[in-house]
Amino acid sequence: MSEQNEKKTTHFGYQDVPVEEKVKRVADVFHSVAGKYDLMNDLMSGGIHRLWKRLTIDQSGVRRGHKVLDIAGGTGDLTRKFARMVGQEGKVVLADINDSMLKVGRDKLLNSGVTGNVEYVQANAECLPFDDNTFDVITIAFGLRNVTDQNAALASMLRVLKPGGKLMILEFSKTDNPALTKMYDFYSFNILPQMGKVIAGDAESYRYLAESIRKHPDQETLKGMMDNAGFVNTRYQNMTGGVVALHTGIKP
Repeated sequence: MSEQNEKKTTHFGYQDVPVEEKVKRVADVFHSVAGKYDLMNDLMSGGIHRLWKRLTIDQSGVRRGHKVLDIAGGTGDLTRKFARMVGQEGKVVLADINDSMLKVGRDKLLNSGVTGNVEYVQANAECLPFDDNTFDVITIAFGLRNVTDQNAALASMLRVLKPGGKLMILEFSKTDNPALTKMYDFYSFNILPQMGKVIAGDAESYRYLAESIRKHPDQETLKGMMDNAGFVNTRYQNMTGGVVALHTGIKP
């Protein structure tokens, strides 16, 4: 049993909160930001998040007929691309624990003409409601750091992947450049909450998002967690100086 579970507390940004409370608090954050989520992503990253996601898609190996699970799929950026790649013979499941995000994503995809091969499921990454050995590829983009028990989520993802299937985790990570880290910290804790206040009417949610990035495991730690969960050929690729990292692993 982990130390966090023994204490029955976990982190919500820089606060320690009861384990059972974190899910509700994270839900409140995403209920609050759902309507402005895409706009804020573009503003926060200067549009670079689209390049990070494009590289993830390009390295996914997804092809026609595949079954893909997009966990914490939010407003559907990855799902939209995958739906075209798998064709009508395949299927993409957009899963998110937050119903507000799921509704925004569903409406956005339907409005863009994505129908027929996409399923929408409200699901907790720690206990995915799918059969063993179901998916060829699983992606989770900017969602793992919000999961309470990340080891349970990795085990759940491994279970529902097919043997030989690939997990891809796109997440904010740690820079190894002191100057970049200093600039990134200033931006995250001074400018980002103010942008959230002006654009989304919510400074606190964006302060949490900045804090959650700092609490997330660094590149080597997350790679070790994937190894311990049972993934093989685990590796990571830094983007934008380590501000973001793409971790991949294969189910043996």
